[in-house]
Parts: sequence; structure tokens; C-alpha cells
Amino acid sequence: MADHDPGRREWLLQSLALAGAAAAGVAPRLVHAGEPAMGVPDAHRAQDRTLTRIAFGSCAKESKEQPIWEAILARKPELFLFLGDNIYGDTRDMGLLRDKYGQLAAKPGFQKLKATTPIVSVWDDHDFGENDAGSDYPMKEQSRQIFLDFWEEPERSPRRARDGVYASWVFGPRGRRVQVIMPDLRYNRTPILSTDLAGAKYEDWARQKAEAGLQVPGPYARNPAQDATMLGERQWRWLEAQLRVPAEIRIIASSLQVLADPPGWEAWINYARDHQRLVQLLRQTSARGVIFISGDTHYAELSHLDVNVPYPLWDLTSSGLTEVWPVVPPNANRVGEVLREPNFGWIQIDWSGRDPRVVLQVCDIDGKTRLEQELKRSLLA
Repeated sequence: MADHDPGRREWLLQSLALAGAAAAGVAPRLVHAGEPAMGVPDAHRAQDRTLTRIAFGSCAKESKEQPIWEAILARKPELFLFLGDNIYGDTRDMGLLRDKYGQLAAKPGFQKLKATTPIVSVWDDHDFGENDAGSDYPMKEQSRQIFLDFWEEPERSPRRARDGVYASWVFGPRGRRVQVIMPDLRYNRTPILSTDLAGAKYEDWARQKAEAGLQVPGPYARNPAQDATMLGERQWRWLEAQLRVPAEIRIIASSLQVLADPPGWEAWINYARDHQRLVQLLRQTSARGVIFISGDTHYAELSHLDVNVPYPLWDLTSSGLTEVWPVVPPNANRVGEVLREPNFGWIQIDWSGRDPRVVLQVCDIDGKTRLEQELKRSLLA
């Protein structure tokens, strides 16, 4: 029998989340009415596992072959993070959206991954529903339900009661806890602003830059409005609560680049207040051990920011599992080269010493490391 009592439903959701927090050794925090379990992580069947090998990726065209799974599986990841554009739905037809998820489910590599590796996921615009879409996408709630069903989110999961698909988990015992935070940058997002190209079509403008041998920015500009947001206020309160959850290493898995400045495509930097608010939130919560990973771009790169931040910040972008971008956009915070071929991301954690060591990598379709950066936990504080 359906439960139509909102108060009882809130109580049940919070009770389940609090039970999961207790199992993970996390102290529960009080939450506001109508905001289920903001201060506790979500439950996951692998939450007791000490993580040392994490793979991630984005941008997997369901109609294409996906040979990259063999290289990923060969590394035996203990967790895989899908960062969005996990399919290219691009539709308001929910039947078609389900069919495209079905195409992903039928991929042999995906089936092997699902059978052997714990998975967590978030969406970006194409699996959300439309290219570069935000809160104005009219099918967002129907798409949200399809997303949660496909990724087998339990019916009474607190994630099903949220305004979006954002989620957070803590894996491992005290002293070796890895928190994975996946914000939703679509469901509540203010429409993005376009760059003024003086009447020119973007395709023509971009072609001229490419022919001149210049980097080619995308068509989007920063939105300076105080009320322009990607997350929405309820998700911001949730994120603050999650950054106060005890963890030694925190992976903020963003569907869009966090530190790239400015690529001209969709990125955190296009929402000026949200970008600064995120940095301020790290200060305010004293959240240590934060590493950003991101997708979306159809190329891989590493970004670094060490000015006006609480400690040096890193963002490893891996994209795509099948998709490749034809040109290189600008990024003032880029470290090293851009990799423009199918790739996946890799995080190796060494807990053996007093100062845990984290190695960030981007690997190609053969599993060869192409980009790499080593970090010490003590420097992320």
C-alpha cells in the first residue's frame, strides 16, 4: 500500500539514512524538516571497502562500440564513477530515453563492469535530456526517475526524495575513509549565457580561430548575476553538510570542469557566484583532502589552482570513453598537455605511510598512462 503521509515518508527516509551512517561510523547531524538526511552519507553495498583503485569516465555514446572497457577492467578497479553523458539521450521522448539506457546495458564491457565492480553515477546534459539543458528542461523529473531506476537506486533511498540526482558516499574505515560527492549540475541550473559574437554564427567564428592556429573557446560566457546557480539552495545546504562528514580523502566528482578558466564551454567558471561559493565552502567547513574530477569535454586534462584557495586544488578531467573533441579550448589553469583520444581516469591511493599518497592518471584505450600527477594528503589541508 502506498504511503501518502509526507511526514512518515520523511521519517522513514531519515531513519534509513541514519542507519547507513551508523554502519559507516559517521556521527548523524540534525536536518531541517523537508530535507531528508542532509548530514549523513548515502548507503552503498561497498561502503566498508578500503579503496585503493578508483576508475572514472564520462561521455559514452551508446550507439558506438566501447572497447575501452577491456583496459579499465584489466586494472581491476574497486569502484567506478560515471560522471555523466553516460548515454546520449537528447530527447523529450521518455520511451526513447529508456531505449538508449537499454543500449548501454547491452554493451558487453558495461555488463562485465557491472558484474565485477561497484558503481556510482551522476548525469550531465545528454543523459539529463537535452544538450546544455538546465532547470528549464520540461522532462527533468521523468528523466530523474528513469536515471534512478536504471542505476538501481533503492525505492526508499534518500536520493529519490531530492531535487536532482546528487549523492554522497563514504567508503572505508576510520583513518582510510574516501568520500565521493556527486553534485547535480542540471536539475536546478539557471540557463547559461552565450558570448556576444557580434552577430556571427559560432561555427564560422570558431572555424576562423582554428584556421589561425588559435585555441577555440566555446560559445558561453560567465553569468555575473547573484541569483544565477547550478546547484540551487537546497543542494548547497546538502553540500555544506556533506563537507562536514569525517573523511580522509574527498573526491568531488563533477560532471563539468571545476577549475578550467575559461574554456567557453559549460563549466563552473560560467557561474561566478557558485564558483566562488564552492571555494568559500571549503574554507568554511575546513574540508581537507578535496580532489576534483570532472568530465564533459571530450578531451582529458589536468587543472591546478593555488591562488585565493584554502590549499592547492586539482581537477582531473577525463572525457570521453568514446567521444573526442576536434580542437583545444583555452584553460589558464591547465597543467601539461591535452589528450584528445578515448580515455578514462584513474585514482590510485597508497595508505601505507603516515601521509597517504594519491596518484591521478588519465589512461588511453590500451590502458597506457598518458597524464599523471602525484599528490600527498598533507598538502590538501
